[in-house]
Amino acid sequence: MLAKRIIPCLDVKDGRTVKGVNFVDLRDAGDPVELAWQYSRQGADELVFLDITATHERRKTTVELVKAVARQINIPFTIGGGINELEDADVLLHAGADKISINSAAVRNPALIDQMAQAFGIQFVVVAVDTRHVDGRNYVHLNGGRLKTDMETEDWIREAESRGAGEILLTSMDHDGTKNGFDCDFLQQINATLSIPLIASGGAGNKQHFVDVFQRSNVDAALAASVFHYGEIRIPELKEELRQQGIEVR
Repeated sequence: MLAKRIIPCLDVKDGRTVKGVNFVDLRDAGDPVELAWQYSRQGADELVFLDITATHERRKTTVELVKAVARQINIPFTIGGGINELEDADVLLHAGADKISINSAAVRNPALIDQMAQAFGIQFVVVAVDTRHVDGRNYVHLNGGRLKTDMETEDWIREAESRGAGEILLTSMDHDGTKNGFDCDFLQQINATLSIPLIASGGAGNKQHFVDVFQRSNVDAALAASVFHYGEIRIPELKEELRQQGIEVR
């Protein structure tokens, strides 16, 4: 079994790290460059940087900020937000990204996944999916969760994998920021159909929630934001707890 990964996520707006509940009511969580440096030192396995309003505001990810973060870390670095074409990905690669996360643009133009996988390699392409439970089904949402689509989450993830996604980053909007735990049942259901890594996102509130998501869903990685940003969970202590529960971590 591959070791499980712990991934802090920097949701960035106007050059600052922010965090909300269910994708709204954002509050400041600090300087992304400083936080990135701390997480790299604490033993995070990877770092995700999401420019959360880039798509909604129809602009590109802030490249200078990405470069500043990349200089501070020595762990794999995934960047998302406002990436609509190969050229955007190429710019971010040269700014220090190891992987690119695409979300809304991939749903609107699924061929973008094929193009990126062919140009840069499957391991480079992370397809991020924001999902919400509506009338008994799970639907994909776009533009930072603002726009519901008619596409069921499971169908879209299956298509993304077939087109060359190397990983799926699945965020439960219903659980996001609530600190009530990950959506383990749905994650397990999705993971059972996938042959690529699945990253769980949305709902982490304590160390037990990480234990639960790995034991119940067998996801490859768990991502969180506010519990790390505000010092509620420290990564070394989280990893020690996971080891004690028999979960292999790096």
